[in-house]
Amino acid sequence: MPFRFIAGPDDFLVQRKAREEWESMAKEFSDPNSLEEVDGQAGTIDEAEKAINQFISSVQTVSMFTPEKAVWFKNITFLADSVTGRSKTTVEAVERMQDLLDNFDDPAVKILVSASPVDRRKKAYKWFQKNGDSLFLDASKDETALLAMLKEEASAAGKQFKGNAAQILVELIGGSTRLGLEETGKLITYLGDKDNDITPELVSELVPSVGDSDFFEAAEAFYSLKLEWALEAIHRHFFAGHDARPLISSLQNRNRLLIQLKAMQAAGGGRGRIGKADLERAASRYGEFFGASERKSSFNIFTQNPWYLGKLSEVLPSLSLKTLIEFQEAFRDAFMEIIFRPNEQEAVLSGMAVRCLAPLQAK
Repeated sequence: MPFRFIAGPDDFLVQRKAREEWESMAKEFSDPNSLEEVDGQAGTIDEAEKAINQFISSVQTVSMFTPEKAVWFKNITFLADSVTGRSKTTVEAVERMQDLLDNFDDPAVKILVSASPVDRRKKAYKWFQKNGDSLFLDASKDETALLAMLKEEASAAGKQFKGNAAQILVELIGGSTRLGLEETGKLITYLGDKDNDITPELVSELVPSVGDSDFFEAAEAFYSLKLEWALEAIHRHFFAGHDARPLISSLQNRNRLLIQLKAMQAAGGGRGRIGKADLERAASRYGEFFGASERKSSFNIFTQNPWYLGKLSEVLPSLSLKTLIEFQEAFRDAFMEIIFRPNEQEAVLSGMAVRCLAPLQAK
């Protein structure tokens, strides 16, 4: 019988989509006892086999009073490339589940199956994809899909992101879908009925930088090359009680990468936005000179996420290699000046921004 199969690498996205479809499916049933959920999250082989047996029993057991029913086998983890997933016992249990789905033809029973993560190379996954009404939710590293999702979430609540507020949010939460949606919900709640606009200032004020992110709005503003925004962001940085040193460090790290990318372009490594293919070609030619590194480093572009480098490279057409080197010297000078003027950090960084960006405004 046809069944719905939803899978993907991001368990939050998969769960969210599956929950939406389950709630829509549930509206077709007047009796809540006709709805059954079976949890497929399994940390051991025994748990995987038990969950599959429970699902099979649930599908085959029909009430005498309401033959119509719906079953959601949710949170399946045993289709991943794991010890539990590779176990012979689990594989055989999955095959029994497939036999049931392949031969079950009761139109009164609707079935939804959701799994994350999954190993798309596996025979089992390919079977579900081929035989079910399948949807794979790809958690792309490209920010476009996440930005669209966040804007849609805000729009559904009657709100909208203004300017580059959504981009700032994505940077602050490190591209995490789950955190992005949670923080968008927080911003919507904060606004209430008093306003409909989610501004860059509001995002910077309410959303913390998470994980190992070194994102600062002021760094983003600086490399937009818009002096007015840079000065406003620097003021907000210090108004919030932050120190200058982490911001300077963030600027230096980004600038090191841009210098390397600009040099790579000058050597024939692509034009415009740097892509994954450009980096792979450059790595084959110059990678040996950077040495092996298992950790991310701003001194080695080949340790960085290609999407992130592509995003950084968008500003390169507006900057010469000479300008980037001058930026690095300005960051160093600002750091040294703060040692002697520790109580005037905002003035020091504002002056630095003016000296770096004002000449570019006149071009």
